[in-house]
Amino acid sequence: MLACVNMKAQYTIGALARAAGVPTTTVRYYEREELLIPESRSESHYRHYTERSLLRLQFIRTAQTNGFTLDDIRRLLQFQDGAPDACGEVQILIEARLGDLAERLKRLRSLQAVLRTSLEACHRGQASGRCEVLDGLSEGRPAARTRPGRAPREKGRKGP
Repeated sequence: MLACVNMKAQYTIGALARAAGVPTTTVRYYEREELLIPESRSESHYRHYTERSLLRLQFIRTAQTNGFTLDDIRRLLQFQDGAPDACGEVQILIEARLGDLAERLKRLRSLQAVLRTSLEACHRGQASGRCEVLDGLSEGRPAARTRPGRAPREKGRKGP
């Protein structure tokens, strides 16, 4: 809910960026992405923004922090500007981001397992003076081919 806001307050791009706690390059980027548009331009073509611009910039940054993509934010801004059934559409966006996050977490857990196994390989190889991880990377094979918590099988030995 917007409080009574002074929409006539003028900000230059630098003042807007400082007020929002972002670099001016971020403001320019959002302009190129058409998420933020200067309210006006001076005779010398300086961008001028109002408090509405500051609120929009803060909305964009908060939405990004909450995991929304720039495409999502475009839609959220449309909903904020009065699109019907906004809550249903926002729910769809959130569900999509949760799906993306679940997939990323799955990949990160897999990477974590590889790194743990690699660390175990480093510990095993330390006594011999050879680094299994460096050898594997040099040969173009995965850094560690064993599962976490398991020592590699000895040649000729069957079973786990």
